[in-house]
Amino acid sequence: MTLFRSPFTIHRSPKANAWITFVLLGVLLAVLPFLVDAGLGRTWVRILDFTLLYMMLALGLNIVVGYAGLLDLGYIAFYAVGAYLYALLASPQFGLHLPFWLLLPLGALVAGLFGMLLGAPTLRLRGDYLAIVTLGFGEIVRIFMNNLNAPVNITNGPQGISLIDPISIAGVSLGQTHAFAGIEFSSAHNYYYLFLALTLLVMFVSMRLQDSRIGRAWAAIREDETAAEAMGINTRNVKLLAFAMGASFGGVSGGLFAGFQGFISPESFNLLESIMILCMIVLGGMGNIAGVLLGAFLLTVLPEALRSIGDFQRWYFNRIIVDPADLRMLLFGLALVLMMLFRPQGMIPSAQRRREFKHDDAPEEPAPLYDQQKSRADPAGDALIVQAVRRSRGLARGKLQNSPR
Repeated sequence: MTLFRSPFTIHRSPKANAWITFVLLGVLLAVLPFLVDAGLGRTWVRILDFTLLYMMLALGLNIVVGYAGLLDLGYIAFYAVGAYLYALLASPQFGLHLPFWLLLPLGALVAGLFGMLLGAPTLRLRGDYLAIVTLGFGEIVRIFMNNLNAPVNITNGPQGISLIDPISIAGVSLGQTHAFAGIEFSSAHNYYYLFLALTLLVMFVSMRLQDSRIGRAWAAIREDETAAEAMGINTRNVKLLAFAMGASFGGVSGGLFAGFQGFISPESFNLLESIMILCMIVLGGMGNIAGVLLGAFLLTVLPEALRSIGDFQRWYFNRIIVDPADLRMLLFGLALVLMMLFRPQGMIPSAQRRREFKHDDAPEEPAPLYDQQKSRADPAGDALIVQAVRRSRGLARGKLQNSPR
């Protein structure tokens, strides 16, 4: 029992603690590029920019895969659509230089239409079949961009589009160095703050979608599409909306990438990029925003950090024994295999997936002795029961299809 309470003890409510945490996190994110620039160099600030881009891509794919349970291996196609739309309308390719504030929502709209175009013919596909179709769609878009230079040169083919206009806001080009209050903001710093603001916006939209009626409909389709349809959910429209929303986030990221990089080519949108984004979701925690962000951060930063293996080999062995690119991908693949073996639910799984894996790992209780003897004694009765259940399910499905909507 405490007899004396210090007058200096400060008691805060949980809400006040949350606000303090948010403020400290905001200050850290604001000064992060300067800390990284001072400690690791300007190159790592650009890596931070790419990390934020991949976070937006992973959040968009998380809507399709994590929320709705639709396996999409061609998500990089929407990234390419947004990038090429920005490049074609803001470069010397067509002589057009439209403003950023017009191109970004236009890229989201066009990518969303492509998402619906992909989703419409695949509404009845599930699992592996859906993955194969989406994979083919992603490759079709890449090959289409690679060959759309004849007979009319539109995308400049495999040479790509260069001299893309940098993003400009209110007449201020983010591709140039600016000074404010005695602090120098380089191009990498400028893009960092823009990408951070848009990443926070995408996070907010994802959180609101997850807790909305649409998010609950996606969760119902993910768990059991037949049961969701039986409960009155329009599975066709809800799945199309998932494809469109995820694709729109990819289109926004693609436009930002084109303006940031200043050059794009079809090789930037290959199948490996789609698989990497999917790995970010699986590794971090499918369906959980915090897990998706962590997975995107790790799978963007760690491969770049492993490039220093070449310098270590030169320092220790005085020569390169194993190619750093091959070795870092080997270590990267080994890390993924170990992760799937020991924590398949992801680093920060959603509450639903945590319960699922906990239930799967629980030991099965043995059936009562009476039930075991009964199943051994009367196998024909069990077969009749199975037939009756199947017949009842068929009748229920027929009533659903014949009922007016």
